[in-house]
Amino acid sequence: MDIKVSERLNGIGEYYFSQKLREIDELNRQGKKIINLGIGSPDLPPHPDVIKVLQEESVKPNTHAYQSYKGSPVLRNAIAVFYKTWYGADLNADSEVLPLIGSKEGIMHICMTYLNAGDEALIPNPGYPTYSSAVKLAGGKCVEYELKDENNWEPDFEALNKTDLSRVKLMWINYPEMPTGKQASVELFQKVIAFGKKNNILICHDNPYSFILNEKPMSLMSVEDAKEVAIELNSLSKASNMAGWRVGMLVGAAERINEVLRFKSNMDSGMFLPVQLAAAKALSLGKEWYNELNEIYTERREVVYQLLEKLRCSFDKSQVGMFVWAKIPSGYKDGYQLSDEVLYDKNVFITPGGIFGSNGNGFIRVSLCAKKEVFKEALERISS
Repeated sequence: MDIKVSERLNGIGEYYFSQKLREIDELNRQGKKIINLGIGSPDLPPHPDVIKVLQEESVKPNTHAYQSYKGSPVLRNAIAVFYKTWYGADLNADSEVLPLIGSKEGIMHICMTYLNAGDEALIPNPGYPTYSSAVKLAGGKCVEYELKDENNWEPDFEALNKTDLSRVKLMWINYPEMPTGKQASVELFQKVIAFGKKNNILICHDNPYSFILNEKPMSLMSVEDAKEVAIELNSLSKASNMAGWRVGMLVGAAERINEVLRFKSNMDSGMFLPVQLAAAKALSLGKEWYNELNEIYTERREVVYQLLEKLRCSFDKSQVGMFVWAKIPSGYKDGYQLSDEVLYDKNVFITPGGIFGSNGNGFIRVSLCAKKEVFKEALERISS
């Protein structure tokens, strides 16, 4: 049979990590015992009270039906309280909050809601590859804006304002930025809002890393006039150790929430209620939870620093999030070369920065999602 895939898949390759994990599996079958320091999937469990809520609610006979497309009021209220408590942002739980089956889902929803064929979206380089894929799948055109080390990994708004923005409908931003770990500032967020208002561009902020190794969690929603021109995705995957639970959220003006809901309601039938109630519990956890989590990540990061120094890489210790972004030493063509050398010679996998865009070619990224002992073993292998 000659069944052709849709044209929308043209230019959409298999996700890099999907390919690389198959290669690592094959190396492991050969007895290599690869240490994978690539993917940012938390290896720690959620808080015991979160699991307890899931267990208790799951055995009830009345929690297994389809749920509201807008999510449980319990979860929406918990999200609104969370945003007020941690970010100082005011949200109406009934109209300005939309729970999602993971924030990655939300990226696709947003692109499908707003982009017509030929519409443009500004995509960070380097940045999360899913932004580009979702824009292309929705029929849009990706227009990269550069983030550079010498510009502190911030957009050059002066340069952007000199370009033709007439077809740009969306701008994707992500602070703390992945993969660079660059933290946002109020001044940066104010510039973003002003840029969006000036050019009638919807600012889409992806904010899953704000609590990891970061003493000042920030939300774009806390900036004046943000709701006029911006929406924000957030997630329980990272800071609550619930990546596999698939719990995210979209927040913004009621009009934007309703627009995205028009698309989302045709794609799923809501989230399992016990998961929503457990997520609400996770959002209610206090500072002690985040302090304990970050103590573990801090210990791991110290070993990663040593590992990167052994590789003669340089890095900024002010970066935040669950990765360490590092510049490769001279003598290497790009991060792919260094990554492959470490993989094949030392049996340790480190992510090449180039998968996040051409401006990442001179970098590598190490995930902090492994036990301290694993990092120590990786350090020993690289040191040998």
